[in-house]
Amino acid sequence: METLGLSDSTERSEDWLKALFWPSIQTATDVGYLGTQGYWVCTIVALLSLGLFIFMGQPIVGIVVFLLYYGGGVGVRERSPYAAAIVFVIYLFETIFGPFSFVRIIITGLLLSNLRATWIASRWKPDSEEAVLPPRLNETFFDKVADQLPRWLWPKMRILYYVYVLALIGLTILGWVMWN
Repeated sequence: METLGLSDSTERSEDWLKALFWPSIQTATDVGYLGTQGYWVCTIVALLSLGLFIFMGQPIVGIVVFLLYYGGGVGVRERSPYAAAIVFVIYLFETIFGPFSFVRIIITGLLLSNLRATWIASRWKPDSEEAVLPPRLNETFFDKVADQLPRWLWPKMRILYYVYVLALIGLTILGWVMWN
């Protein structure tokens, strides 16, 4: 099957730990892998934030923050450097102005790496034959969630996501000004 070109398993050019913290792109498979990885990082951050806010008795804030990070993850999967930057910058501010935690610092580092990977992926050899991305998988539930859902969802929600982020930032600044 491999010699006929029918196998969908192509080797990534680096191991998962390096791809997680200092990604580089050498093949189109790397582009797809880093997009999927970035999506899952943002989804995990969104779920952790939702769980934390529910535990603290603030489910509405949890849903607002979940939508912020999950929407950013969908954008990251679709190689939007702006979505990756939004997620990183907002989490960085939460880390700076929130309580100190080593977990927050590690997640901030992951989101910075995610921003770098998304930036590189969005500009990787756009006019060459090597830039043809591998087909997105559709076999398992996780394939559908990480490969098919963002492709369908991002074009429909992209502008709404950016407006949502601007409104959220505006309300945060307004609340901060009124509180002080």
